[in-house]
Amino acid sequence: MDVFSCVMAQLSRKAATGAYSHRRVAALVRWPIGLAAVSWRYMWRTIPVHRDEVAGDASDEPPALAGQFRDDRVQEAADGHGDLLHRNYSVRIGGSGLDARRLVASLVDDLNGWFPTGVAVFLRTRGRTGGVREGDEFLIRLPGPWDGPVRVVHVDDTGFRFATLRGHLEAGQIEFRAHDVDGGLVMSIESWARPGDAFSHLLYDRLRAAKEIQFNLWTEVLLRITTLAGGRPVGGLTVHTRRVAA
Repeated sequence: MDVFSCVMAQLSRKAATGAYSHRRVAALVRWPIGLAAVSWRYMWRTIPVHRDEVAGDASDEPPALAGQFRDDRVQEAADGHGDLLHRNYSVRIGGSGLDARRLVASLVDDLNGWFPTGVAVFLRTRGRTGGVREGDEFLIRLPGPWDGPVRVVHVDDTGFRFATLRGHLEAGQIEFRAHDVDGGLVMSIESWARPGDAFSHLLYDRLRAAKEIQFNLWTEVLLRITTLAGGRPVGGLTVHTRRVAA
């Protein structure tokens, strides 16, 4: 087990629960450890990452939530603080024998199997064991200053999408999707989110810490999925951000 995995194993032992103030204290304690852990693995990465950020517009709003998934626990992007970030992380996978449907079927079969060792733990809090179904809920332990309670709000043959719930440091949605493109395979992670509260706004837009942890985390996840698909990244990774001013 490498240094990164050892540190993250410690962070993943128990989710931060309890009162709002207790969760925020835990966040402040875990943040520097999480940042160091993710940064350690990122330092040794040799795959190029093509990264840019441009101004966004009204077209960057997240997908509409169906009524059955909306309640007072859901944190929609409009409920957040600060700028809306619409981010798309993607990798073209070469040499894989899978198509988009088969890749996503393997991902939903074992959510913990496609995250790098020790990076995150999916804990199911609602729904039947196995697979991913609309209405299921998970608590996701992530590196850095947050636990991530989420609800599954969309599932189809080539992807699935989560909405964040109260207590998450983000307000919005994130989608994992595979695409069959020109005879090849592309995996993408797309998010539409604002910081969930004033504390999160500080970490994202003032200290920039949480944003960088996320960047390193999701690019690492894409590389892990590429490996599990039996392929290789073609042309590196792409991270495109569209920022919509508050």
